[in-house]
Amino acid sequence: MTEETPKTGRIWRRWIWYGVPTLGAAGAFAAGIIFWGGFNTAMEATNTMEFCISCHEMRENVFKEYEHTIHHENRSGVQATCSDCHVPDPWVHKMVRKVKASKELYGKVVGTISTPEKFDQERLRLATNVWTAMKNTDSRECRNCHTIESMNPRFQKPRARTQHLTAMETGQTCIDCHKGIAHSNVRDRAPDELLEALEAPNPRHVKVVPQSFLDGMEYITRVEAEAAQKAAAEAQAADAAMNARIADAVQKARAEALAEAGSGTVAGATEAPASGDAPGGGIPWDTVPAVQVGLFYPGQASWEWVLNGKEHGGARPFAKGGEKCSTCHARETAAMGAKIASGEKAEPTPIPGKRGSVDVQVQAARDAETLYLRLRWQNGPHTPVPFVEGGKMDPENPIKLAMMVAGEGVDRGEQAGCWASCHIDSRTMPNTPEDLGDLAERLGGQGFVQKYIADSRTGIDLKGKDRPMGGWDLLRDADELTAYLDEGRFMDFTRVDAAGQGRRGYLQDRRHEDAGSPVQASAVLEGDTWTVVIARPLAASGPGQIAIEPGKTYTVGFALHDDHAAARFHHVSLDLRLALDDPAADLNVTAP
Repeated sequence: MTEETPKTGRIWRRWIWYGVPTLGAAGAFAAGIIFWGGFNTAMEATNTMEFCISCHEMRENVFKEYEHTIHHENRSGVQATCSDCHVPDPWVHKMVRKVKASKELYGKVVGTISTPEKFDQERLRLATNVWTAMKNTDSRECRNCHTIESMNPRFQKPRARTQHLTAMETGQTCIDCHKGIAHSNVRDRAPDELLEALEAPNPRHVKVVPQSFLDGMEYITRVEAEAAQKAAAEAQAADAAMNARIADAVQKARAEALAEAGSGTVAGATEAPASGDAPGGGIPWDTVPAVQVGLFYPGQASWEWVLNGKEHGGARPFAKGGEKCSTCHARETAAMGAKIASGEKAEPTPIPGKRGSVDVQVQAARDAETLYLRLRWQNGPHTPVPFVEGGKMDPENPIKLAMMVAGEGVDRGEQAGCWASCHIDSRTMPNTPEDLGDLAERLGGQGFVQKYIADSRTGIDLKGKDRPMGGWDLLRDADELTAYLDEGRFMDFTRVDAAGQGRRGYLQDRRHEDAGSPVQASAVLEGDTWTVVIARPLAASGPGQIAIEPGKTYTVGFALHDDHAAARFHHVSLDLRLALDDPAADLNVTAP
């Protein structure tokens, strides 16, 4: 038998492991690593901002819009690049997105968006594609960096924390509200039907609200309530101090006048009226809690604007969710007023120097028959109106103050308060008609459309497609309007002018003044502080009046025409709740 000869063959075949040539497997593994490394490197290279803006279409259009936004530069130095918002993190989804993106090469070749003009023509289509993709994935790309569950409401504005809580509970997602934060917003170009479908809550996106979020809400609510109580106490103390200074000044001036006369009397002098003779004079105001109410400049933000989803981001929660205006905006009246008064939003004719908001201290008290309200605010500097001769819209009245109480039948009156009477076709608004025609007398005979509530019309156009938005000329007949008074479809209003003259009436198809029992009022400027007192019967004495009764809550609003203002150039409050002996109400009317 001969000696066995060694096996011959290629070296990579000499070592076999479970039937696989070991060196061959190692070579394939190394080649795979090299291939994957190269592939992944190339993939990540296409995720860089430098790659994304390497073509002029992106560099000259969307990149210029993205520069200087919060995602590009901010106080913390954390930058979100193109891929952070447009490419998912999970590998499979990332590959799908890359394959879809290859279609964009066709647009590059044929020059679909090669110029700013072409890009603008395609902008809505391109934006809709992104909105739709993010809506379907619960804004997965946003969650590359953000998670709504990790948000702490302690560090958010009141509107943001409320909307984020609502989003988790109802199934809304980031892109529903945050369109146009990195590029020019084209939401207002989208058809209403598209927005309706895109922004509707999706039950699949409902999330369990984390306990940390609820804890944060509880904390910030408590802190803000404590701050409000402290501010109210400080305001009341300041009010008492000011009253004391005024009383001292009056007493000193009277003493000096008597001393100069030498006889103890002054020729022609009369005794000051007793405090009880003035409206609310018998109320010990220094014991009545004061509530600070922020009034802000609304510009041309009309009822139609409120309900128009293209213009007003809160239209859906207001119209579909039944939220009140104050739910989102109660703590941001000053910021809103400043933005509008400057002309940045909803004001095409800004008045230079006009203040955006006015803080008013409101006190509410009662006796057996009368509701007493005392409102105090700081007088502002005169800012002449450039488009009015003499600079004063109402030269005779440096101030006028109105209070409106919404009847129970007013459409969305509880949500919006007096905002329900402000329309896009009223005087000085965008769609005000030039000629009232045969309706002139029915609309008050003043040559313009006054405030009215939607219930007084057969319809209100919110789209502006077939006719101008609004409904000034769609009046219901007189018999219907009379019947509506019994149903509470009106707003009870009281107005006080600078002379302290009080007028009572109601709003429905127009403003009806001097309806029913009158009101007592006073308006006094002491130093730099205005004080207006309204004494209004609790009972109703006729149609167009609302009785203030125990156990009921009423929606009220205030409007202040300061600095000789008229028409819409006033400051207004959001919806407020008023009730008798109810600590939960914004204005708790008590018997001191």
